[in-house]
Amino acid sequence: MTRSVWLKADGTVGDWESRTERITAGLEAGVDWVLVDETDVARVRELGDVNVAAFRSDADLVEDAEDEGAVADAYVVGKNGEGDGTVDLPPDLSGSADLSTLRRDDGSTRGAYVRILGKEYETFAEAAAEDADYTFVVGEDWTIIPLENLIARIGEETELIAGVTTAEEAQTAFETLEIGADGVLLDSGDPDEIRETCEVRDAADREHLDLEYAEVTDVERTGMADRVCVDTGSLMEGSEGMLVGSMSRGLFFVHAETAESPYVASRPFRVNAGAVHAYVRTPGGGTQYLSELASGDEVQVVDVEGDTREAVVGRVKIEKRPMFRVEAEVETEEGVDRVETLLQNAETIKVHTREGRTAVTDLDAGDEILLHYGDGARHFGETVEESIIEK
Repeated sequence: MTRSVWLKADGTVGDWESRTERITAGLEAGVDWVLVDETDVARVRELGDVNVAAFRSDADLVEDAEDEGAVADAYVVGKNGEGDGTVDLPPDLSGSADLSTLRRDDGSTRGAYVRILGKEYETFAEAAAEDADYTFVVGEDWTIIPLENLIARIGEETELIAGVTTAEEAQTAFETLEIGADGVLLDSGDPDEIRETCEVRDAADREHLDLEYAEVTDVERTGMADRVCVDTGSLMEGSEGMLVGSMSRGLFFVHAETAESPYVASRPFRVNAGAVHAYVRTPGGGTQYLSELASGDEVQVVDVEGDTREAVVGRVKIEKRPMFRVEAEVETEEGVDRVETLLQNAETIKVHTREGRTAVTDLDAGDEILLHYGDGARHFGETVEESIIEK
């Protein structure tokens, strides 16, 4: 599940100057969507590149917009209507004006905005979710119970967006019932709160990997090969690196070049990842050949505890260098499995052993090396249930 942060910036939060400050802070923090009044759509697009949703009571009028920049990416019903309590809910929801608007098939992406003012509004939100692409639920005296109820009852036909005012509330929303909300609608103009909410989103999306130690069985010089350095647009910490390997089922942890050396300055944005044929792990559990990486691609950064994050490739350097072949054995339920990779013969390339950061030039048979092992084969970078022999 990919979580999202929506920033509420309609007329209820202040004048256009204050809304501009809020939206600008959101753009800098990396919000996914901005929710505004329809009259502000074009002005938001002038501020930066972001998805824009607009409150609207009659989605049929979308086609009347003359300026393409004034057309929102999604239209949300409920403000000044039944959704926010301005208009009373009808006894029979078949007579709901908001629901009727949602059900009009005009080709637009639609959202429903519902303030949970009582149990009947939970029922209304459930009904709206059947037709809305996004269902926004905003608690008044917010407790976790209404959100738990809605997460449990609403299916995958909609994305459930919980209204929050702080990053702490956002974290709770993302963790409720372990499944969590698909996104949060943040109503705050505090730049720090906006940034922290985006950080909470990023943390919720991160995959955790089970890393294990395998016994090194051989380290040998193999001659020259085309070696790949992956330079990212992010600075990595001392415990971070990437997972690379000649075999997709066994990817070795290689440290980023964060350590100072008598011979070369640190390059904390770089991983010297091995030869062009090797796999590197990418976000979402995929892999990509090192030779195919290019600026703008995403790779997965992982630390020695298995926590991951995404990083954008800024540059890939391919040069001929002398290499080592590192071979290790993994204990599996079916027996011992051998995995290997090629790494440059240089003291600046560090793997992780029981003793910690270890230069590949100091690696010996019998050492235990950190890696990620999975028994799935790969086809175009995706795991498949297939028998493939790699040796």
